[in-house]
Parts: sequence; structure tokens; C-alpha cells
Amino acid sequence: MTMTQNLDTDLELIRHLKAPPAKVWRCWTEPALLAQWFAPKPVVTRDVKIDLRPGGIFATTMDIPDMGSQTGAGCILEVEPQRRLVWTDLLGPGYRPVAESFGFTAIILMEPEGSGTLYRAIAMHRTPDQRKADEDMGFEAGWGAAAAQLDALAATL
Repeated sequence: MTMTQNLDTDLELIRHLKAPPAKVWRCWTEPALLAQWFAPKPVVTRDVKIDLRPGGIFATTMDIPDMGSQTGAGCILEVEPQRRLVWTDLLGPGYRPVAESFGFTAIILMEPEGSGTLYRAIAMHRTPDQRKADEDMGFEAGWGAAAAQLDALAATL
């Protein structure tokens, strides 16, 4: 599926990772691995649930210092092994509407690049204000730190 980015509502992180797409994919799709890198330290990610199929669950709980625990659950929309993973918190498992959400869809793209991976993470928001709030919360720094943790973990596999 092709996608047109909307600069008013989308944020994008692009990184060149040392590990090949197969290892990066494992870090995104195996709960025990995702828990190790998904949020910037010192945040702890736990209780990861991934049902890797369209309509399946993608859920985590993050323990955030001085803020408590935050649980997020969403629905996987697309799965193209080692290339593309799309999920949203706008829907729950089984494509069921949710009452409340942060309001975004994540598109994770992986392309072979030499012996590594061209990695793109796109966060699509409902409104420009939500995009701005995510940017102001530190999207680039937070998602960038998590991508560095992902790269370091994938290199050990």
C-alpha cells in the first residue's frame, strides 16, 4: 500500500541501522526483544503483547519515572515481514473502535541498505495540534534514543 505523508500531521524519524532487516524485524516483533529497546532509558517497557497479523494486538506497558505506568494497546493493520509493520492506537484488537487513544498510527519501514537497514518510523496524528504536542514532548529525541537502543540490540542477535 502506498502512503502520502502529510507534513501537517506526520512526524518521521530516519536512521541507518547496522543490523540487517531480519534482525531489526525480530526486535520489533518478538515481545521479549521489543521490551528491551522500545522506550528510551530509564523507561521500562513490560507486558508486551504482539499478535503479528492484521487485526492482532500491539500492546505495551511503560513504567515512566515520576509519571507512573502507561499502558497502550492498539491494532496491527499491516504486516510485511522484514519490510513494513503498521499499527494504530485508534483501534483495538479485531479492528474494534476504542473510546480513547493518543491518536496516532505508526508505520515502520525497513529497507536493506548494504549490510544494514534504512529504518523509517512515521507517526501519523489526527490533527496538527496532536503532531505538535508529540513533537514538543520530544519525538525526535525519544524515538531517536529508542532507535539507537534498537540498533544496539539488533547488532547482538
